[in-house]
Amino acid sequence: MSSQSYLQKPPLTLNPSILSPSRSSPASLQINLLQSHQKPTQNKLNGCKNSCSSLLPAAVKGGSSSGILSAIGRAIEEEEEYRKARAEVHKKSVDLEGYSVEGISIGGHETCVVVPQLKAAFDIGRCPSRAVHQNFLFITHAHLDHIGGLPMYVATRGLYSLKPPTIFVPPCIKEDVEKLFDIHRAMSNVELNLDLVALDIGETYEMRNDLVVRPFKTHHVIPSQGYVVYSVRKKLRKQYMHLKGKQIEKLKKSGVEITDTILCPEVAFTGDTKSDFFLDPRNADALRAKILITEATFLDESVTVEHARDHGHTHLFEIMEHAQWIRSKAVILTHFSPRYNIEDIRQAVSRLQSKVSAKVIALTEGFKSKYS
Repeated sequence: MSSQSYLQKPPLTLNPSILSPSRSSPASLQINLLQSHQKPTQNKLNGCKNSCSSLLPAAVKGGSSSGILSAIGRAIEEEEEYRKARAEVHKKSVDLEGYSVEGISIGGHETCVVVPQLKAAFDIGRCPSRAVHQNFLFITHAHLDHIGGLPMYVATRGLYSLKPPTIFVPPCIKEDVEKLFDIHRAMSNVELNLDLVALDIGETYEMRNDLVVRPFKTHHVIPSQGYVVYSVRKKLRKQYMHLKGKQIEKLKKSGVEITDTILCPEVAFTGDTKSDFFLDPRNADALRAKILITEATFLDESVTVEHARDHGHTHLFEIMEHAQWIRSKAVILTHFSPRYNIEDIRQAVSRLQSKVSAKVIALTEGFKSKYS
């Protein structure tokens, strides 16, 4: 479904007849929302705000007209909220800390988050087209809303004559994933070429000479793991910092190791997990990555923290409780329950933003506004 179809509410239009002096009773005044296909603009809204009082006849500008003025104010506020909602729906990606992050993540339906600068996708619920051109795919666990699009991802890359992708999975599911591909090869009579890597917690894989990835432990209802992608940098060792360029070059040519390799956590992706991962000291790199992409399935009092934990998920209230451990520059919230709308998610972002110095963003693609 295109994002244009999410919101059909018409822009606000005031019917001048409601302000006619012949309407003597304020109680009978109404605001009509007329059908229109015009796109609301900020100029129209500002013009409405500036001219509302001038449109009112003298008979209704006093205290007795407070009802109509309040109604007009509420209508203007609703229209502004609607405009913001439309802007949210049209957003496709976010740019943070030198990376673009995009994708769709709806709890129980599908999750796939793409970071083009890494040529990587995280999970592959239904194989959105933007994931096909990513060379690396990281699978956090085997629930269908996170792995269901896996055969299509590989098959579509073959259709486009792209090189076989590298797919990372928790070691405990590698054998079953291989069987899955064998079944599709047999049913479809097609080649499905890929490099399937069972990458365990604590292991490191070199994606390219300046990027490596490591899994970290997460806590879902089935075996799961998150991933941290690191940039690899060389730093001159302290004992050689006082030397001049020619001296350093001479040492280097003589075979002396003059640099240390520094791993800087860039992007961390949790997948589905309970909040316990926040408290594990071994997950410190995930919590200090430039961008932390983490689930927040439940957002308010309508669902308890206990319910979230029973189902292997994280409640927003838990993230707020553990916010002191977050050292990232940006936090991207994902995997919201489909019970929520964009306005609910925006409120959740505001709640968490008040607790952390990191910039908080939500992936809202696929979610509707309450105005739809």
